[in-house]
Amino acid sequence: MNYKRNEIQEHFNDWIKDQDQEWINNNIDDLHHHVFNTDYYIIGTYKAKQWLGDEVFNIIDFIKEYEQSLFGDVHTDLSSPEAVVNMYAYIIGEEIVYEYINKLEVA
Repeated sequence: MNYKRNEIQEHFNDWIKDQDQEWINNNIDDLHHHVFNTDYYIIGTYKAKQWLGDEVFNIIDFIKEYEQSLFGDVHTDLSSPEAVVNMYAYIIGEEIVYEYINKLEVA
């Protein structure tokens, strides 16, 4: 799923620009955690609903598939727009960070 992937990519790029390269190198294994798990991507129910738009049910299905394949169960509160947005950003963030690390290793 690529819904608002570019926006999430920009969030990552902005965050990375604010970090020292040595810090990045020393924390590369926890980079995803620091970017997408130590703060909320979206705060507020209204803002989250607006962000989800017409894709809300596709995003919920995407999260359910992800969590069921990894954990055998769904842990995200799918009745909370905030939780849904933030989990979606977390999942897409995994892909973005993985691509970033692969580019570092190639360079």
